[in-house]
Amino acid sequence: MSAADIPLVVDLDGTLTPTDTLLESLVELGRHSPTSLLLLPLWLLSGRAGFKEAIAGRVHLDADRLPYNQPLLDYLREQKAQGRTIVLATAAHHSIAEPVARHLGLFDQVLATRPENNLKGKAKLQAIQEQVGKEFVYAGDCAADLPIWQQAQAAVLVGAPERIASEVREHTPIERTFQRPAGGLSTWLRALRVHQWIKNVLLFVPMLTAFEFTDIGKLMHMVLAFLAFSLAASATYVVNDLWDLAADRAHPRKRLRPFASGALPIHHGVLVAGVLLVLSLILATAVSPGFLGMLLAYLALTIFYSWVVKEYVLMDVLMLSVLFTIRILAGAVAIGVATSSWLLAFSVFTFLSLALVKRCAELMVLKDSGSAATRGRDYRVTDLVVLWPLGVGAALCAVVVFGLFISAPETQTRYATPQLLWLVAVGLVYWMARLWIKTSRGEMHDDPVVYALKDRGSRFVVLAMVAAVLAAHFLALDLHP
Repeated sequence: MSAADIPLVVDLDGTLTPTDTLLESLVELGRHSPTSLLLLPLWLLSGRAGFKEAIAGRVHLDADRLPYNQPLLDYLREQKAQGRTIVLATAAHHSIAEPVARHLGLFDQVLATRPENNLKGKAKLQAIQEQVGKEFVYAGDCAADLPIWQQAQAAVLVGAPERIASEVREHTPIERTFQRPAGGLSTWLRALRVHQWIKNVLLFVPMLTAFEFTDIGKLMHMVLAFLAFSLAASATYVVNDLWDLAADRAHPRKRLRPFASGALPIHHGVLVAGVLLVLSLILATAVSPGFLGMLLAYLALTIFYSWVVKEYVLMDVLMLSVLFTIRILAGAVAIGVATSSWLLAFSVFTFLSLALVKRCAELMVLKDSGSAATRGRDYRVTDLVVLWPLGVGAALCAVVVFGLFISAPETQTRYATPQLLWLVAVGLVYWMARLWIKTSRGEMHDDPVVYALKDRGSRFVVLAMVAAVLAAHFLALDLHP
């Protein structure tokens, strides 16, 4: 018999799609009905098939949004064009498998889990032999597929670990092999958003404004505080990406994120997030009990933001400005210095403007792609006419607060030449206006902080403003006529 005469049976999870649809269903269940997670142990008592049935009755996955193994899809289309019978056989629930088959339009038959039978391992093999025949080629990826490969005329290996692949080769001819892109260091660095750690430099702001950076003990505390916040932030980024899988896949850029694209497994993300969170809490405890409390408050607000606030227009950007300001407060607690009301008011307006830059940049991308609204957030392209002046106004409010700070009596006594701080005010006007102009031109990255790091003009202006603050404090100049 030629290869085209032998049906090709294809697995779904880990093979046709790099993700695990059961884990994705659990994530969706947690999003839409968190209290239902308490029933998981009860559902498990009814067996794996009953467990999947209970989840499927409460969750819907969009087949057209799932990531797919493109090289394997191309191969299946070639085989289909040659007249070969293609069958989808999966342990996933039929409510997931059947929409996938309709979406791809490749499969002549679908075998999937139903309430009476969990189609995995030997149960899947029996279903294949009964409904497809004794002669078939099987495409799979893991140890659960070994009993099926043993009875197959040939095997298609899709990202199978070398140990499993070697075992298959011993008794089954290999028709094709597809390698799964490895989730290497660079992929994990993107998932953990290590480049976003720069935001936690805000922890050092109280040390800078209090001019305590020559105290080695306090500096070491700040380094530990920085690492604690950074690890905690990476953990929350991972959780947020898992939480936003469906929304990210509908976004033109975010669909390429490691978890949304399937480059990293969901269960690995859960494990890594847990480890990072534990490490961050240990480091925070080493700084001080007060700092640990600030970190816990940050995490609580972050969870509240992810689960509730981010879906409400304007409330999300207000919460983001609060989360940035908490970093400054946490830095003050870490070294035991007081924070002025001027600094807190300035930071709230500044970060409100930056958060609005982020939203406007996302809406500009959607506008260019022809979309009308964001998914998972209550924003529409038509909101730009309101968000734009609101963001620019917040930036100008930050400058006004800074100007009032310069004129405050405590500033006049604390700085050797407070008049030099007006250079910082000018720099702020230029820098914030530059960010908004870049946003209007469609040149802004999704995150303005990331853009500021890459933009040479932004880096120069920020460094110049820091230099002006130091000069105002240490240099006694007679600037009076």
